[in-house]
Amino acid sequence: MSTDTLSDEQEQQVVEQLRDSRQRIDEELSKTIVGQKDVVQQLLISLLGGGHCLITGAPGLAKTLLVRSVAQIFDLNFQRIQFTPDLMPSDITGTEILEQRDDGRREMQFVQGPIFANVILADEINRTPPKTQAALLEAMQEHQVTVAGQRYVLQEPFFVLATQNPIEMEGTYPLPEAQLDRFMFNVLIDYLPHEQELDVVLQTTATRSAPIEQLFSGEDVLRFQEVVRRVPIARETADYAVRLVEATRPERPEATAFVNDWVSWGAGLRAAQTLVLGAKARALLEGRSHATTDDIRALAAPTLRHRVLLNYKAEAEGVTVENCIDELLQQIAP
Repeated sequence: MSTDTLSDEQEQQVVEQLRDSRQRIDEELSKTIVGQKDVVQQLLISLLGGGHCLITGAPGLAKTLLVRSVAQIFDLNFQRIQFTPDLMPSDITGTEILEQRDDGRREMQFVQGPIFANVILADEINRTPPKTQAALLEAMQEHQVTVAGQRYVLQEPFFVLATQNPIEMEGTYPLPEAQLDRFMFNVLIDYLPHEQELDVVLQTTATRSAPIEQLFSGEDVLRFQEVVRRVPIARETADYAVRLVEATRPERPEATAFVNDWVSWGAGLRAAQTLVLGAKARALLEGRSHATTDDIRALAAPTLRHRVLLNYKAEAEGVTVENCIDELLQQIAP
């Protein structure tokens, strides 16, 4: 899929299309998903921003169902890859096989792997060895795979959502911090409140829910991604995003006392870029014409929770990354 540069008139049409459809997106997702409004919003922002998501949550919280439902709304080709300790890179990217042609000659033929889709759910990415993780992360970064020296470009849009279960520590291979940084957001899915969990139980044990309707196409997604980058943001607002990120780096002039005490490694440049791009996408989703510091603050947690590394002192005192982000938002004023 490809899209030419949009004219101002076309850009306005795309903005109106997304704004008018925002409520319908929620209505369609509500057919299968109960609650999780912040999670849904963060996934949509990541998709519109052209990034990837890491989803952290306990088993059985409908992570797969949520991702599949989003793919159906945008009419995107969906593939789920279950990561296991014996999964090889070729199981993801594809491999070459020897085939015999009609004239009797034999030649190598490339067979595409599941990575050749628009939306990839990489389930339990921390259960597969680093070599296989690297194959997926290379595709995320380059939007291409290389097999036997041959480059194969992936179809656009290309959106990866990787899940990891925090309760399963044995037999896992945690992603290094440098690779975690390639994910735009770390979306945290928690247990539902009692009433919403009751609704899920009643809904899933009754008749089958109505099928989700397609609202957009892959071409629409590409146009949305182009328009997101055109959303204006004041220099002062972008400056606030940079100051937030700078304040996470210990032993720097911008760092606060609690960061120096609790943090061993802070967020890099990509975090500030994510905050600004995410703020633009959030503004567009909410029908606003420009991004604000409220957008920056709303996305601080999913942007920073996988980019800030705590030290042993913080762990000993029971301090979490969420505590650090909360302190940061209180002390760094817009």
